[in-house]
Amino acid sequence: MSAPPAPSSRLQRFLNGVERAGNALPHPATLFAGLAALVVVLSWLCHRLGVQVTNPANGAVVSVVNLLSAEGIQRMIVELPRNFLAYPPLGISLTCMLGIGIAEYTGLMGAMLRLFVLNSPAKMVTPMVVFVGVMSNAGSEVGYVLLIPLAAALYHTLGRHPFLGLAAAFAGVAGGYSANLMVGSVDVLLAGLSEAAAHIVDPAYTVDAFANWYFMAAATPLIMIIGTWVTERIVAPRLGEYRGDAKREALTPLSPREKRGMSAALAVVVAITAVVLWGTLAPGGFLTNPKNPSFLESYFIRGLIFFIFIYGLLPGIAYGMAAGTLQNDHALMGGMTQTMKSMASFIVLAFFAAQFIAYFNWTNLGIITAVSGAEFIQHLGLERMPLPLMLALVLFAALVNILISSASAKWALLAPVFVPMFMLLGYSPEMVQGAFRVGDSCTNIITPLLSYFPLILTFAQRYDPKAGIGTLIATMLPYSVCFLIGWTLLLMVWIAAGVPMGPGAPLFLAK
Repeated sequence: MSAPPAPSSRLQRFLNGVERAGNALPHPATLFAGLAALVVVLSWLCHRLGVQVTNPANGAVVSVVNLLSAEGIQRMIVELPRNFLAYPPLGISLTCMLGIGIAEYTGLMGAMLRLFVLNSPAKMVTPMVVFVGVMSNAGSEVGYVLLIPLAAALYHTLGRHPFLGLAAAFAGVAGGYSANLMVGSVDVLLAGLSEAAAHIVDPAYTVDAFANWYFMAAATPLIMIIGTWVTERIVAPRLGEYRGDAKREALTPLSPREKRGMSAALAVVVAITAVVLWGTLAPGGFLTNPKNPSFLESYFIRGLIFFIFIYGLLPGIAYGMAAGTLQNDHALMGGMTQTMKSMASFIVLAFFAAQFIAYFNWTNLGIITAVSGAEFIQHLGLERMPLPLMLALVLFAALVNILISSASAKWALLAPVFVPMFMLLGYSPEMVQGAFRVGDSCTNIITPLLSYFPLILTFAQRYDPKAGIGTLIATMLPYSVCFLIGWTLLLMVWIAAGVPMGPGAPLFLAK
């Protein structure tokens, strides 16, 4: 990565300061190890002080678990490998990268990038990357492991700073997490939690997966526009020209051998897609779930990681055989080995990040912080003012998200607090859920506690080995702030206009 250009504004100087401060911290793996140790000490201190709250979901008293007790130390000893293996991005990322790595190793990825660049208007690349990032959320984690590294490589091929592509894709995937034109698994999950919370007040109340569809669909072009503006007007000038050592794909037309390889790869993609469509759409297809035949519950969606692996591996092999870049199975396994070598730093980082996240969850510090914050909002005295009240909820969700990045984990905890409380004041669960989702999305890209943050940092270090947490946070902070402002303003206008959040999802309950 080149040194940032001379600061031309207070914003750029501030971001440079954030980067320097963040990168002055120890190595990210060391930092996570230190944070894990800090959590252990805090658990002992808070336990001694008797810190506790009442869980609104079940009325149980939640106290801080002391990890310096005999039981806590024993648990840390016994569950160390389990924490590592249960770290969500680990198996997902390594599995996907094995397949994607073959597509890269054989040259398929490079040929695809060149073909795309040679046939696409340059001005449309950034909005397309942000938009695809937002839409990828319908496919769960696919955006993190596939789109973000691909976007970085795409910008590098274009002769632009690869961090621009990484940032634009990361902004769409994580910062625009709840926005989408389609209903996805997160809509189903959050709606179920909202409905369960609503039953505390009204046992007959239903919240379906379309509860926020109108609002989130309207937010999708907004996120695309804001993401594009931030990329081109703030991030690009700050990054300047890339002067790193990463090899760049030459923008030359495809050779006859590469064209043969692309044709073979395309044929394999068509064949795989035909099998998937037959398995998911045909009555009784082998990819359908007999208990719930909807597409969202199909084994294609539930097994998306497998299909990412297959869509990378098989077309990569076909391309390599047709183009002459893959001679035998020894070369194939060599390509997979090479890919795993590039993931070594992520594996080390994931080990320490997994311990920190596990310790933090064991102590109940995140739950206690969230419940205490919710109680604070209850005492603000804004019950009859929907705009300030929803603004407070958005900001609270954004802050809590820095400590608890899982949307479902947070909403499982907070829905029993906010949904019944607001229902008694006349506000619908759908509106409360929508406000929560705005705040929950915007700070994903600046919290190291996001499960995929270490993976994104690993992708960045492919182009700049010195890139640290400060580099990534400073790059993504403008997106986070602008998304929070723009998306919150949309919510305020939406409420003021009285537009339903989704089909049959009013803002206020009938009196």
